[in-house]
Amino acid sequence: MDSESATGLVAGSHWRNELHVMHNHQEPKMQKSRANTRLCRVCGDEIGLRDNGDPFAACLECGFPVCQPCYEYERREGNQACPQCNTRYKRHKGCPRVEGDDDDGVEMDDFEEEFQIKSPKKSPDDHQRFDANSENGERVQPWRPSGHTLSSFAGSIVGKDLEMERDMEGNIEWKDRVEKWKERKGQINKDGGNDEDNYEDDMLMAEARQPLWRKVPIPSSRINPYRIVIVLRLAILVFFFRFRITTPATDAYALWLTSVICEIWFALSWILDQFPKWFPITRETYLDRLAMRFEREGEPTRLTPVDVFVSTVDPLKEPPIITANTVLSILSVDYPVDKVSCYVSDDGASMLTFDTMSETAEFARRWVPFCKKHSIEPRAPEFYFSQKIDYLKDKVQPTFVKERRAMKREYEEFKVRINALVAKAQKKPEEGWVMQDGTPWPGNNTRDHPGMIQVYLGSAGALDVEGKELPRLVYVSREKRPGYQHHKKAGAMNALVRVSAVLTNAPFILNLDCDHYINNSKAVREAMCFLMDPQLGKKLCYVQFPQRFDGIDRHDRYANRNVVFFDINMKGLDGIQGPVYVGTGCVFNREALYGYDPPKSDKRPKMTCDCWPSWFCCCCCGRRKSNAKKGEKKGFLHKRSSKAVVESKKGYTKRGFDLEDIEEGLEGYDELEKSSLMSQKNFEKRFGQSPVFIASTLMEEGGLPQGSNSAALIKEAIHVISCGYEEKTEWGKEIGWIYGSVTEDILTGFKMHCRGWKSVYCIPDRPAFKGSAPINLSDRLHQVLRWALGSVEIFMSRHCPLWYGYGGNLKWLERFAYTNTIVYPFTSIPLLAYCTIPAICLLTGKFIIPTIDNIASIWFLALFLSIIATGILELRWSGVSIQDWWRNEQFWVIGGVSAHLFAVFQGLLKVLGGVDTNFTVTAKAADDSDFGELYLFKWTTLLIPPTTLIILNMVGVVAGVSDAINNGYGSWGPLFGKLFFSFWVIVHLYPFLKGLMGRQNRTPTIVVLWSILLASIFSLVWVRIDPFLPRQQGPVLKQCGVEC
Repeated sequence: MDSESATGLVAGSHWRNELHVMHNHQEPKMQKSRANTRLCRVCGDEIGLRDNGDPFAACLECGFPVCQPCYEYERREGNQACPQCNTRYKRHKGCPRVEGDDDDGVEMDDFEEEFQIKSPKKSPDDHQRFDANSENGERVQPWRPSGHTLSSFAGSIVGKDLEMERDMEGNIEWKDRVEKWKERKGQINKDGGNDEDNYEDDMLMAEARQPLWRKVPIPSSRINPYRIVIVLRLAILVFFFRFRITTPATDAYALWLTSVICEIWFALSWILDQFPKWFPITRETYLDRLAMRFEREGEPTRLTPVDVFVSTVDPLKEPPIITANTVLSILSVDYPVDKVSCYVSDDGASMLTFDTMSETAEFARRWVPFCKKHSIEPRAPEFYFSQKIDYLKDKVQPTFVKERRAMKREYEEFKVRINALVAKAQKKPEEGWVMQDGTPWPGNNTRDHPGMIQVYLGSAGALDVEGKELPRLVYVSREKRPGYQHHKKAGAMNALVRVSAVLTNAPFILNLDCDHYINNSKAVREAMCFLMDPQLGKKLCYVQFPQRFDGIDRHDRYANRNVVFFDINMKGLDGIQGPVYVGTGCVFNREALYGYDPPKSDKRPKMTCDCWPSWFCCCCCGRRKSNAKKGEKKGFLHKRSSKAVVESKKGYTKRGFDLEDIEEGLEGYDELEKSSLMSQKNFEKRFGQSPVFIASTLMEEGGLPQGSNSAALIKEAIHVISCGYEEKTEWGKEIGWIYGSVTEDILTGFKMHCRGWKSVYCIPDRPAFKGSAPINLSDRLHQVLRWALGSVEIFMSRHCPLWYGYGGNLKWLERFAYTNTIVYPFTSIPLLAYCTIPAICLLTGKFIIPTIDNIASIWFLALFLSIIATGILELRWSGVSIQDWWRNEQFWVIGGVSAHLFAVFQGLLKVLGGVDTNFTVTAKAADDSDFGELYLFKWTTLLIPPTTLIILNMVGVVAGVSDAINNGYGSWGPLFGKLFFSFWVIVHLYPFLKGLMGRQNRTPTIVVLWSILLASIFSLVWVRIDPFLPRQQGPVLKQCGVEC
């Protein structure tokens, strides 16, 4: 797609007061905010109107919003009482009678209940006073159906909607209402034949009101034995360490002390890893109920809009064809097209990525309708056409084969065009890149360029080949200038948050890496089952999906799939406070990214009695009151407390406003209201100096202000991605992706959980997203090194889970899990020592365990059996295969003695010494050969420690066996224990040895030289034996030189 057919590229710098538009600029039509509607607090459905056009009110006492179907169901099947005030529901007009209606002492038919005379109307002033104050003069917060706080009501206090319903009878004639009632009754009797249709409709409505998801706990027959073994293993560890500490090895005291310290560290690490898996759960969703509730036939869809973020940096290391496939899978997702917007962040300001997006937008005009017409999966063309399955299965349309062949040919032509762009980009011209109209590319200097935005497709862009609208695609490259800290990926994601808030402002954000495509077209709907849930959704900060990968060899030599983490650890966290954020495949609640606290329902005050003295109540309740006062001081984080006053007094619901209006609105308020409003200065200090963006943060359900000007929004979008926008704000500190670590994902999720937010782990039957993983040994180790370095940075920062967030709402087991994610690199030091000890014992003839009796041997045997039993039962309830579990154990040792070890020292140098370490982006597999990179060797210093360990243990095994042969039968007994530990090390490092040899069984000379050198030095220091000569027994006889 050439640039002339799309919205023009806009480049500029807010601080330099520059704005340039390349090509003809077409103003895109922005989405409008949704109308404010009253929602049922039981099922989340809209509360309809009564036959006379007035809002339906189930409870006449407190006005708790409940729709009529839920009201009737509660009266028929439930406890017949209001969930808010527990007042018994009274029968409304036309509703069937239930047992207990006659107990009210009032006998009336439908005429009497429907047409009872009510009190005359009150003035508007009375409404305002009634809404803001209680009967006893105390001020209470009015209930708002779209708000996040649920206020308690006392006595007969109701909202405006209920007040209007009670005061509607003043000027309506009695006879007209009687006639209408009779007509309705007669029509029902005449249309008695429609009872079956009405019954089916009622059944569908009842199904739609059912929960959108359910929690599936692990069967007790599987989880209870697992928990019992964990407790037994903990008890066995206590007795084991009692024996180890009280019986030192006197002949090898240093080795014994080192081994005990290592074992204690391993035990603590096991506790941090094990106990967060105490409450594992799984969840299942109901997509049919979601469709019935929010996509009714004949009505506009009410699904919530979603903004999708895709981040990329260097197109030469992250192949553009992979990024294009990810974008195509997003544009063809099974979701309303006007509710989806895709934002591509090009943090390298590459013209190759820009041209790739132009070609992708043009190809999407044919690819998207093909996907939706034939319901194909996956909707990334590269992976769809490469599937080795029967693609005709379940296909019944005669034209499918012909259209598939034509589409495959068009994709191959598209792929050739992308390859041509890549070949052209290999050599940059001296004068820099030039666009098609002759304009120099603004990003020729990747470190000094303006911000750039290009809008493709959407409501104002090109339609597909069938004349239908396509989702919006936006190319974004933030401004970069020398002297500014840009914070790598975290800074790019925060720029996308601001741009999307200005242009579309969807309430939810899906974050994907450029190599993670949507494998399940209904993945967004899966997330909406949680986020649009009327009860749980408002407390969720994100929905995390597991990572699944393509292109990994069948044996998964280096545990690239990471199945143990995603299918065991994450399920365990889902039963506590939610899974950790893993950087991709995550749907965020935008409010959580803005640093707001989750909504908290006001609990009904507990009943008190006079049987206890007042001083006792003061002692018990004093702490609670102090905590309540602390909560009031937070102020800013409780978004609704300030926003609700602004909206109720000034009428800003669902539309934007200027910050000056907020300041002017303070004049008519009392001191209490002034204290809850934020000044313009506080807004700017937190969010930056963009009135448009700040206004978007105050819109509860997203959307844009009415009458927004597209040109002004594009200009404001350039402003919010300027390099100096975040200065003196809380971006990266409390808002958005958090800075301070290369693993910004862990830090961002940790901050949200500390505020009290919850997260959910969603595992659909068909994997939601799939990506590529580095199957090469060197690339895999560098990837693990980057993750471990980020954990060390968090450990050395103020956000360390060991001491951060104790005054918040982080649960203890969740804190254990986060602590484990930041201390695991330090396990590399005791692990390296423990893997070296067996070789030392074999070379010196000493051992870390003295001669043990039968009782002590029982504790050793019980410990090994408990370890094996824990692993087997864990595999039983999780469904993980034993091969995946064993690969994970092997790579834990491989990564621990290599990447994790280097991460610890590099992290200490970076934090304490200021020596920064630059990491290259992990190469993404784009080779057409099957597992071609698996055997590709790349030199790295990370290979030296594990290679040295292998050689050292092999030398130790040879030395130990030789010594046993020379010393006879008695030396074989102690040898078996030493050989067991040494073989344990070699077996765990076997995949590393296999990858080191490669396909050609050739190892670089430098690796062999370094490893042999270190192993030889170690051997010469510790070995003072000659294993091939028998040792001389008894005193050494030498000639004294004296003639006797």
